[in-house]
Amino acid sequence: MTVLARPGTWTGPHVAGDLPGPQSAALLARQEQRESRARTYPRHLPVALAEGSGSFVRDVDGNVFIDFLAGAGVLSLGHGHPELLACVSRQLGLLTHALDFPTPAKDAFTEAQLSMLDPGLRDRMKVHFCGPTGANAVEAAVKLCKIATGRGDIVSFRGGFHGSTHAAMALSGLVAAKQPVQNTMPGVHFFPYNDPGTLEQALTDGLGGMPRPAAVLMELVQGEGGVVPAHPDFARRVRAVTRELGVPLIVDEVQTGCGRTGTWFAFEQYGIEPDVVVASKALSGAGLPVALILYNAVLDKWAPGAHIGTFRGNQLAFAAGVEAIRIIRRDGVLDNVRARGEQIAEALGELRGHPWVREVRGRGLMWGIELADPDGGRPAGALAAAVQAHALRQGLIVELGGRDDCVVRILPPLNVTAEVVGTACSILVKAVTSCSP
Repeated sequence: MTVLARPGTWTGPHVAGDLPGPQSAALLARQEQRESRARTYPRHLPVALAEGSGSFVRDVDGNVFIDFLAGAGVLSLGHGHPELLACVSRQLGLLTHALDFPTPAKDAFTEAQLSMLDPGLRDRMKVHFCGPTGANAVEAAVKLCKIATGRGDIVSFRGGFHGSTHAAMALSGLVAAKQPVQNTMPGVHFFPYNDPGTLEQALTDGLGGMPRPAAVLMELVQGEGGVVPAHPDFARRVRAVTRELGVPLIVDEVQTGCGRTGTWFAFEQYGIEPDVVVASKALSGAGLPVALILYNAVLDKWAPGAHIGTFRGNQLAFAAGVEAIRIIRRDGVLDNVRARGEQIAEALGELRGHPWVREVRGRGLMWGIELADPDGGRPAGALAAAVQAHALRQGLIVELGGRDDCVVRILPPLNVTAEVVGTACSILVKAVTSCSP
């Protein structure tokens, strides 16, 4: 399995001195002066990055880190995969931007994406290319279902996250993030996640006061919500009741898709077939922006131009996406995802029973460690931040999520090696034990 663009260059993390180093500190200061207050990652991970290779990044001061953020999951084959770089370079000399005109690169990408679905589902699905973000694809999915059904309300779930554009934010359970924004999209109903009975009762109770919605939107693993997998019974009952009532089911696979959980899409593990699948992040395998929805052809009721976007014809992303699927199949990358997931479960297993660890959970290469005060069970966000900072000083980049950011999250490249996973898990375990009161 090809892992590094420059094999043997970096084999492990190396951090010398304080963080940020002097050159990183200078760039961070310039960023503070000139960039928006809305920036996030460098506030908690104070480094300025210079280059990446495989599962590693190097900052401008020469420190090397294991990157278990991987561009928030977009770099499914890591930084600088040589075959993806060569593929993108070839396409760069041919055509880079083509709106929604058909092109050989787009046709091959469409065929490759559909080929990853089971034949029965594949034959019923159409593809719509959206603007280049997952949030835009979520908005397209909701718009499609409203047009197709003639209805207006949407069901979403507590703890879910679907993006930070206006409508996508309204569909997300992160109340704190949207409190300053008033009059977000009306008609959104939030239900408890992993509680199928409440939703089923509300949708079927003729005296319950809730109109039949245009769609139900859910993640099979809540990512930003703290890496919370759906219980199988919950996912199947949601699918059953929505099918019975003629309510389209939208599955948001922006973070879980393209192999992240060990199957191409997470819904495959639940034995369900959604009406609409939202995908983005890792579609190109190389961090090039592209987003799409796959949907049942019976919903194809919208008119030409109903959902557009200038950058929906990114030929570089299409070419890279075809190559990424070829590599994933050739190298057995999904097998690696499952094997490394088992390795992580075992390595982090020693944290189960730790007084400040409420739960260690995940699927494939999407894992979270939820931290909570043993006295009362309050989310331990401050401890999670300390664990993140400690891990960074030891050469590991991780993310936070969940309620009060109390979940330490990892999203490694899908072709990460057993050796790198072992080193990273060792750093994480030591960070949790060292930082706990």
